[in-house]
Amino acid sequence: MGTVKDRVSEYRRRMREQGFRPIQVWVPDTRAKTFAEEARRQSAIVAEADRHSDDQDFVDAVSVFWDDEE
Repeated sequence: MGTVKDRVSEYRRRMREQGFRPIQVWVPDTRAKTFAEEARRQSAIVAEADRHSDDQDFVDAVSVFWDDEE
């Protein structure tokens, strides 16, 4: 059995042959000390958004509903 580098290279080669390509995704580190506090802060902002914004009014104004189309 080869080195880790060899096995990973072989795996990636096989996946490319099957039509896949690698991507890299960065996600929040849930282990970080500040994660829970930031999640609470952002959740509170989202929860209050409908009380402080007319965004939905704008979306409704520029939208065409399916049953209104001819």
